[in-house]
Amino acid sequence: MKIGIVLGSTRPGRVGDQVARWVHARAVDRMDAEFALVDLRDHPLPHLEEPPGFSGRYQDERTREWAATVAACDGFVFVTPEYNHSVPGVLKNAMDHVHVEWNTKAAGFVSYGGAGGARSVEQLRLVCGALQLADVAPQVTLPLAAEFENRTEFKPGDHQLAALDLVLDHVVAWSAALATLRRGDADTAIRRRLDAIVGGLRNKDLEALRRCYAPGVVSFDVEPPLQHVGVDAKLENWAKVFTIFEKVDYELRDLTIAVSGDLAVGHGFGRVSGTLKNGVVSDGMWVRATFVFRHTGDDWVIVHDQASVPLDFATGRGMTELAP
Repeated sequence: MKIGIVLGSTRPGRVGDQVARWVHARAVDRMDAEFALVDLRDHPLPHLEEPPGFSGRYQDERTREWAATVAACDGFVFVTPEYNHSVPGVLKNAMDHVHVEWNTKAAGFVSYGGAGGARSVEQLRLVCGALQLADVAPQVTLPLAAEFENRTEFKPGDHQLAALDLVLDHVVAWSAALATLRRGDADTAIRRRLDAIVGGLRNKDLEALRRCYAPGVVSFDVEPPLQHVGVDAKLENWAKVFTIFEKVDYELRDLTIAVSGDLAVGHGFGRVSGTLKNGVVSDGMWVRATFVFRHTGDDWVIVHDQASVPLDFATGRGMTELAP
């Protein structure tokens, strides 16, 4: 499980980087999750320019990179200041840029400012509700006058560690509890992607198939060579199928999918069948099929697949007559 520690200020002279490093240093000693520092300075987004919608398809490359960063996390700790009784504009903008990548995850807060950043967090909780982020009740509030020497050098009291541990406990627990829902959503999306492959094969639509694969997909198919690298090489294989079959069908059976973050693995049995160019109906053969998916921020795409049949070592012949 991966928790993102989101530093919500990019302001020159910010003190938030000291706070975020304090949170990260405490968190990385835990054994129940991986913690990654996510600095919005590393994700310079324009003012919101994406069209409205909740599809997870984004036009701007900067948005897609940000979406992939958010999608890779199972929960978040937002480190935020309070500007004029409110949320930093850069943080609100970053949250507004994507949607589905936030859904069904947990969020905790570490805030700082004149009033400890409490009013910023109150508004962030409303934003989290709209983004389907489950905000946990405990929070850390760090008043500038009490926790910062000369209001610039972060020197928290030891009592703040207990408060931080409580926030981390809740974020990890809620992230784990919500994992079942997240896996369910991902499972549905991946099965839709595989349905798109079946539809592309039946329609002999190479462009529809192209959208299902990563540009650098590596495929271990049943025919030589040992590997086919890149989406063009993968589509050449499917194009060969279309030259053999007048009408193509494809069937998947016993498909099992396991999801972890932005990666997923599926395995089952697949069969290409249909009517050959000479009019003969072919039942084809069953192969063992494995798929590896990655979520790119837009959708799940196949980064690796493998099709194989068992080998009879005595004869050196592939056993193509087996069926699930």
